[in-house]
Amino acid sequence: MSLAYAKCFDPTGARLGIPTFPWRCAPEGYATRRQLRAQGLRPGGQPIAGQVLRPRYRRGPLVAYLYREDLAKPVRPMTSRKWGALALAMLARRTCPQCGRDAGYVIPTSLGMCVPCAYPDDEQRAA
Repeated sequence: MSLAYAKCFDPTGARLGIPTFPWRCAPEGYATRRQLRAQGLRPGGQPIAGQVLRPRYRRGPLVAYLYREDLAKPVRPMTSRKWGALALAMLARRTCPQCGRDAGYVIPTSLGMCVPCAYPDDEQRAA
């Protein structure tokens, strides 16, 4: 057993407080949020049941929290109001505050406006 593996292996939780397993070595019946979502489930308010650690060189380890699959609840379906609110939020992200047009893509936060408004000289050179 390597030293990195040994640091990440605490199935009882005596050392780290919650059961801890090395990366890709979680027992059956536990899943991360993404894995639950892929199965159409959500944690549903249950506490964290364990964690998976992936040691990294010169940095802290990557941590993924585990939830029990048998206590997970189904994902709530989207209502028509939620779909409408999501559509309006996405439209706001695509609308340029400078010219007011729908850019057709999400406005980069680094620019704060659509590309033609940010670089007007490039548009003249292309013509």
